[in-house]
Formats: sequence, structure tokens, C-alpha cells
Amino acid sequence: MYSSELCTLVEICKYYQIEKPNVTRIVQKLEEQGIVEQIPGKDRREKVIRMTERGENLYRQCRAEITGLEQQAMKGIPEAEQEMVFELLPQIRDNLDHKGEETN
Repeated sequence: MYSSELCTLVEICKYYQIEKPNVTRIVQKLEEQGIVEQIPGKDRREKVIRMTERGENLYRQCRAEITGLEQQAMKGIPEAEQEMVFELLPQIRDNLDHKGEETN
């Protein structure tokens, strides 16, 4: 979920590969803290989530910290090699997600 982006619970579950009950509990806690809010969806079963102003401020602070950490991690590494890392990491994650499965 990004700043000022609307997401459904189902989209969040798929993106993070987490079961819906777990996401629902997390969203409820974030709602209690005033970080996100639920708004009406297309039908009453659909839960649409968006960040509140407080959530957006928190997101910007976290994003700035993450950007600084990424810059520190990549310090001194040529741009071509950085791009290679970012291309390979999703494949590594996919491999770990499917470990134990037979591959060809």
C-alpha cells in the first residue's frame, strides 16, 4: 500500500502472500491507531483500505528512512551491478517461496 492509494483486503493478501484473517487483524490494529481507514467498496463484502493523513505522514517518514538505508547498502556499488541485484532479488524470493518444489 502506497501513500494515497486505495487497496482491497484481497489485493493486500495477494501482494504480501498472507492469509485474509491475518491481514484483517493487522488492518484493524492500524485502524485503531488511526493509520488506515476502511471506506465502502463496490459491494458490502469488499473492504477498501486507504491511509489516513497520519498514515501518509508515517509512510513518508518510513520511506525516507528506507531510501537512506538503500543508499547506504548500495554505496560504492556500480549502477549496473545495482540493477542486476534488483533484477535477481525477485527471482531469489520466488525460489525461496517455492523451495521443495521440483523445478525443471
